Amino acid sequence: MNTKLIYFVTLTLLLFVSSMFSQEKCTLSGTVSDAKSNETIIGVNVYIPELKTGTTTNEYGFYSITIPKGNYRVQVSSVSFQTITESVNLDKNTKNNFKLFSSEEQLQEVVIKKDRKATNIKKAEMSVNKLSIATIKKMPVVLGEVDVLKSILLLPGVTNAGEGASGFNVRGGGADQNLILLDEATIFSSSHVFGFFSVFNPDAIKDLKLYKGGIPARYGGRASSVLDIYQKDGSSTGFHMNGGIGLISSRLLAEGPIVKDKGSFLIGGRASYAHLFLKFLEEQKNNAAYFYDLNTKLSYKLNPSNNLYLSGYFGRDVFSLDKSFTNTYGNSILNLRWNHLFNDKLFSNLSVIYSDYYFGLNLDLVGFKWDSGIKNYNIKYDFKNYISDKFKLNFGANSIYYDFNPGTINPTIANSGINFEQLDKKYAFEPAVYIDAEQELSKKLSLSYGLRYSMFYRLGRSSTNIYANNEPVIFNQDAQIYEKATPIGTKLYDKNKVIQSYNYLEPRFAVAYELNSNQSVKASYNRMVQYLQLVSNTSSPTPLDIWTPSDNYIKPQIADQVALGYFRNLSDEMYSLEVETFYKKIQNRIDYIDGADLIANKAIEQVVLNGQMRSYGLEVMFRKNEGRFTG
Repeated sequence: MNTKLIYFVTLTLLLFVSSMFSQEKCTLSGTVSDAKSNETIIGVNVYIPELKTGTTTNEYGFYSITIPKGNYRVQVSSVSFQTITESVNLDKNTKNNFKLFSSEEQLQEVVIKKDRKATNIKKAEMSVNKLSIATIKKMPVVLGEVDVLKSILLLPGVTNAGEGASGFNVRGGGADQNLILLDEATIFSSSHVFGFFSVFNPDAIKDLKLYKGGIPARYGGRASSVLDIYQKDGSSTGFHMNGGIGLISSRLLAEGPIVKDKGSFLIGGRASYAHLFLKFLEEQKNNAAYFYDLNTKLSYKLNPSNNLYLSGYFGRDVFSLDKSFTNTYGNSILNLRWNHLFNDKLFSNLSVIYSDYYFGLNLDLVGFKWDSGIKNYNIKYDFKNYISDKFKLNFGANSIYYDFNPGTINPTIANSGINFEQLDKKYAFEPAVYIDAEQELSKKLSLSYGLRYSMFYRLGRSSTNIYANNEPVIFNQDAQIYEKATPIGTKLYDKNKVIQSYNYLEPRFAVAYELNSNQSVKASYNRMVQYLQLVSNTSSPTPLDIWTPSDNYIKPQIADQVALGYFRNLSDEMYSLEVETFYKKIQNRIDYIDGADLIANKAIEQVVLNGQMRSYGLEVMFRKNEGRFTG
């Protein structure tokens, strides 16, 4: 472990000294926002044509670029917004906040289009799909409503997790191997009504990005992909309401200023009502299946260098059958964030996050209630250092504390014959530190590289079984099947006592070589480690599935992925072509012995097998970027 830390510190020092500075350079920085609502815009291109260089805004609309002193034109562009060009006299460090106006038409000026989209050729980033909510709303609707997850299924390498199942699969991975974030908080179940709707209200969403590979070092904890979604901040210029009525659900959202141009609020709700029509059918009148959810956000600008955000989500699904049982499940999150600008180049974000997934099953027929779930508490601190126009550095740390409830049985009637029972709660702690960089080595060669050092501690209080040869599952040679091993003893751990620990280095690397201004080749490698496992009786995720931590018997999943790609812009960048091939190998992918009983199992390690998974494939995306029809 000490050797790994030495490697990590050495890499950090090398990254800090790897970029050279010119004494005659100045920094242009600021934010880019919607002129109508004052909402910051993610991923805006800020381009300097004279230098053929530029940058993009981060998750909070902030940009920074360091260039030689001089007079320049600055072109600012983003999908669904009109491009603007402003002249800047850069003789000292300058702050310039840009406002963009919405546009229904694609950009027409050739040079601007080129500057905006050529980043897909030059940047080392690959295996990433970005979708603005404006783009998503142009896609086909489902049951009268735009659906974020259904939009993702149209992307190459992404498939449905299964009929009647929530979630999605990426490049052969499982739905449990996707890290889904809403305003940086983990979402454990991404769908309503067993997969018919996503939990994301399209009216409340600002932007999303799906990482299928080449994943930056700031992300960790899942083996396959990252879906990073940000909610809108709310308008700080005026009050607005919008909504929609669908066949089986409706939604309403309100936003407006708390203090004009300084603070804003957003609140949005959705609910389905198809179950109301069941009451008119005699054979279905006692059945129900519906959902509701609520999105909230408060934003406040303390001063030009400090912003506060408080965002939340609460959602529930209810499914009942003939009053014999009622199933209730859903997510809830809360995130308090503080953005701080130290100077023109150094930006930070501190987040304190709570995330919860609850599952409840009320069996009125037999007189008991089953509850299970998972909670996590996360503190993370991220820094972005815009050292120069050729070199950007990101670093930070986070710590997650997990509280697992495998199951609680409560009798609901006095004579049910069922006693109260609480399966041993499980606890875990997952800290991590990371550093990564984006560097342009030459006009043709760009790199993105980083390292994440993650740790995991499985904590008590609980009793742990002890097995001969440390093997909870044995192979029966005569029957040629795996069977449960008999414990030879137990060991009791006090609360917060470390039962098992793991630590891993997770390197990330990507490179792009520009063949010419219209085409490039790219390659990437990343290692991801997943310490949480989804215990499921089915091949597709369901609400009844239970999350469990890695321990001394259930090992973390370790995923290694390499990818190669060819990227090309065609017809003056009206069209773009992306071809990628990938190979992914995952160690310790869990499987189960025949006849495994997973529900209310106090010794889950007796039915779990650790195996390997491999997937590989070819993805092709041909996209039209201009004109009335795009996609």
